[in-house]
Amino acid sequence: MSSRYPIIAVTGSSGAGTSTTTESFEHIFRSLGCNAANVEGDSFHRFSRQEMDLEKRKADEVNRNISYFGDIANDFDALERLFKDYSETGQGKIRRYLHTFDDAVPYNQMPGTFTPWENIGEGADLLFYEGLHGGVTTNKNDVAKHVDLLIGMVPIVNLEWIQKIIRDTDKRGHSREAVTQSIVRSMDDYISFITPQFSRTHVNFQRVPTVDTSNPFSAKAIPTLDESFVVIRFRDSSNIDFPYYLSMIDGAFMSRINTLVVPGGKMGLAMELILTPLIQALINKKNEANKQLDWMSDL
Repeated sequence: MSSRYPIIAVTGSSGAGTSTTTESFEHIFRSLGCNAANVEGDSFHRFSRQEMDLEKRKADEVNRNISYFGDIANDFDALERLFKDYSETGQGKIRRYLHTFDDAVPYNQMPGTFTPWENIGEGADLLFYEGLHGGVTTNKNDVAKHVDLLIGMVPIVNLEWIQKIIRDTDKRGHSREAVTQSIVRSMDDYISFITPQFSRTHVNFQRVPTVDTSNPFSAKAIPTLDESFVVIRFRDSSNIDFPYYLSMIDGAFMSRINTLVVPGGKMGLAMELILTPLIQALINKKNEANKQLDWMSDL
């Protein structure tokens, strides 16, 4: 963790809706006049799409699973190195993973490939990561220890699968059978690498639908926000102003001493009310650290 170079990470499994939260963060950053260096979690995949297909076939031959959730398919060394370098120097190397033709055409590349590594631009106030592994730890790597504000986006698992199936079939051209097989293949890595992160987060936003999702593999539509509640759990609730949130968010209530529940349609409002002061505190801490450094250099 770093006062001068803070890191915010939004973490959640594939199909968890982490991408939709980016809009809320962009609004928060604009309102605070904050310049964030954006990092896409998929850019730390170890393999291109073509290479990953080959790795899956090789794994199938020896009855072994491989998935984008696990350490085999992701470069946790590079991710931790980025977080460590940025927290110490404000610098680091980033790239993009190009999911679609629309993503790839500006780079004259094919979908499923990576852009070249490049340096983070000057003048960033903080690093903002969104992806699968913002809070991951293994026997070898500890990405979570470098994160100043770790946020989990965690729909209940059936909703997560519905979102993934519909996203990957409608937007990425995969068959429903292929996506279902991917879910099955990913379960060991999901348990080992994804779910433990949500015990390390500072705040979790868990969307719970109020409609039947009992068979996610036959679902034709994703439950809307208005058909959901959002369960918000705080790791440390000692300084959380629950009465203020209850007064500001119509329909909100507390289910536990550290847990706020809000109507799904109010999720964006809840995120901005809760996260804006937390991010502002990081910026204030950064400014104070820089002032102190400037004062010491003048001595």
